[in-house]
Amino acid sequence: MTRLLIMGPPGSGKGTQAVRIADKMAIPAISTGDIFRYNVKELTELGREAKSYIDSGNFVPDDVTNRMVADRLNQSDVAHGFLLDGYPRTSGQVEALSEMLQNQGEILTAVLVLEVPDEEIVERLLARAETEGRSDDTEEVIKRRLELYHQETSDLIEAYLELGIVGRVDGTGAIDDITERLLQTIYNIRARTGTLPAVKPRNEK
Repeated sequence: MTRLLIMGPPGSGKGTQAVRIADKMAIPAISTGDIFRYNVKELTELGREAKSYIDSGNFVPDDVTNRMVADRLNQSDVAHGFLLDGYPRTSGQVEALSEMLQNQGEILTAVLVLEVPDEEIVERLLARAETEGRSDDTEEVIKRRLELYHQETSDLIEAYLELGIVGRVDGTGAIDDITERLLQTIYNIRARTGTLPAVKPRNEK
């Protein structure tokens, strides 16, 4: 089984790479945004609970988010693994995910951190804002989002570093090249932690 997390700043191409890596590994890519939208749209019990917070302008508590993720990870298509995109985002969520996996007798395979220089991220998002007519994506707003991302993820990455499963990956260049770097990183981490590789990159003989 392959159980992955992927992290990366807004504009890093994380969503694109999450789908590509999940496809290569034959596991579902699970976005917390998708989980929220599904539950709210389908008016599930969790969706109604989350919507009550959203409608009142409040953050959805970790407890509700954790239960949504736990419900998703109990579905049949996750039997052979998963790639989580956008979760965990807090230390409480890190602990909750650890408990979910422990209850299933499983552990994380790798935590992939897609790294792109802030200057390039700002350029990418400003270009996208101009193309898509998103006047709210100003340079100041983008820099603030990046600042929040770095604050948010630094402690999370630190927690996983102790497990030896963090792989920092250069997120610049061609999309195919970035995908190969990510696959190589997963392979290297699995080899280092003593588990059999699920995928051998093309450049490995």
